[in-house]
Amino acid sequence: MRKMRRKGLASMAVQTVASTTDSAVDLGPAAALSCRECGHRVPLGPVFACEECFGPLEIAYDFSAYDTEELRKRIEAGPANIWRYAPLLPVPADVATKPNLNPGWTKLVQADNLARELGVDAGKLFVKDDSGNPTHSFKDRVVAQAIEAARAFGFTTLSCSSTGNLAGAVGAAAARAGFRSCVFIPHDLEQGKVVMAAVYGGELVGIEGNYDDVNRFCSELIGDPAGEGWGFVNVNLRPYYAEGSKTLAYEICEQLGWRLPDQIVIPIASGSQLTKIDKGLQELIKLGLVEDKPYKIFGAQAEGCSPVSTAYKAGHDVVRPQKPDTIAKSLAIGNPADGPYVLDIARRTGGAVEDVTDEQIVDAIKLLARSEGIFAETAGGVTVGVTKKLLESGALDPSSTTVVLNTGDGLKTLDAVAGTGLTATIRPSLESFREAGLV
Repeated sequence: MRKMRRKGLASMAVQTVASTTDSAVDLGPAAALSCRECGHRVPLGPVFACEECFGPLEIAYDFSAYDTEELRKRIEAGPANIWRYAPLLPVPADVATKPNLNPGWTKLVQADNLARELGVDAGKLFVKDDSGNPTHSFKDRVVAQAIEAARAFGFTTLSCSSTGNLAGAVGAAAARAGFRSCVFIPHDLEQGKVVMAAVYGGELVGIEGNYDDVNRFCSELIGDPAGEGWGFVNVNLRPYYAEGSKTLAYEICEQLGWRLPDQIVIPIASGSQLTKIDKGLQELIKLGLVEDKPYKIFGAQAEGCSPVSTAYKAGHDVVRPQKPDTIAKSLAIGNPADGPYVLDIARRTGGAVEDVTDEQIVDAIKLLARSEGIFAETAGGVTVGVTKKLLESGALDPSSTTVVLNTGDGLKTLDAVAGTGLTATIRPSLESFREAGLV
């Protein structure tokens, strides 16, 4: 049944690409699409599944003309956003001149206060804080990539299935770039994310069910005439969209002085972010931009939606779907597409995949806020909570350079910390101030 479903999706992809592929499309160093499973190559186009084995397609590049030092200088002279890495991405050379939200180059915070709380050596713990992006999540990176592919293939409507952050990123990017947008979300998302996705003026549609139900609906829409001219950023544009996550790897290494981190803790939703960060690190090594040395990648999930963590701990290669039940709704994907590849990377690098409870997520959000002044959404609580758990178990080395990802802003998930409020309510007098025990 699974194979038949993948074959059906591949057929949809072929039908879509037949009318939109242009052999002269300009996506910079992107040379072709290559199957992650069998290596079969096809021309660049809005196709996401291999006809030969139904495996996922990803971008293959031609970096052969690059000189390492010239490339480094070009990057360092580039804009303070992801387009400084345009030579390594599937985008035209003039991408920085096009209307786009220009995300990226977010802060890498040396988190010494948090390090003291967790027992990590001073100067060794960093938080990559992607809440500083235009719509306050890392999704702006991947949507910026997808917009350029949508332009290249002549799409007129930008769409997605989303757990919240992506809906806002698509709405904002489409508004800026002049696309129509229509995005689909589970009907019960956090209100902050609903408002943020709706305010950009596109169409926002709630689907009764969870994210996996939303994603199935979008796959059906792609194969229907009603979806003609639609670019679904995380479906038929997925190979291009996913490359945006590589820019996190590029920025981390450049901000560390062109060095690889020893350890990195990454949240898992579909698993694509983790796999693309690994791809980005490998590309930097092959290009000679960083010294080749071992690094460990750790995946982080919420216990209430932990299919990859469960498979990792059981020693399985197959990720069994779960029904999500967690406050970390941005990670609530019960059937993660890249789950098996996450397992491969965690095992290959000597990392692990771990999960934390909702209570531990809330505690971690508050810990990061009070120690470093970073208000993370629930996904950030997951990564900080998992970091704490991995340190306590000895899986993370407290003396090694460690980067923890915060992928979104806590203002989007206020319900998670709703019990937090006033320390005291006093009359406007010094006497009342003293009576409250505040001195």
